[in-house]
Amino acid sequence: MEERTMVRDLILLPYIDTMVSNSMRETELSGNVLAKTYLMAGQYIQKRIMQDIYRLRQELKQRNVKVVEDKNDDFIIYNMIYYRGYQERFGMTRDVMKTEISLRLTQYTADYGSVLNDYLK
Repeated sequence: MEERTMVRDLILLPYIDTMVSNSMRETELSGNVLAKTYLMAGQYIQKRIMQDIYRLRQELKQRNVKVVEDKNDDFIIYNMIYYRGYQERFGMTRDVMKTEISLRLTQYTADYGSVLNDYLK
């Protein structure tokens, strides 16, 4: 179960990174007076995403688990998981992905808030 969670996270994190990048690009163009603040938050979140991707890849590699993108249809994203001589097709619906992405973004934002709060004390 732990490995499935790791695989799920490894699949979701690039989507989250793309969403954060798009949001940062929109923020830069918006002319918002707090744009620099939002961009700093986005950069922090992107840094954390990259760290998490690296950590997950290393951990899965140690466990001899490989994840390969498979075909996608309109509603389900499929990946092939190869582990210790077995293979499995892993699929997530877009609705599940949206929910998981929202939860992860909320966690990253809360982490950033904690870092900022500690800094301001």
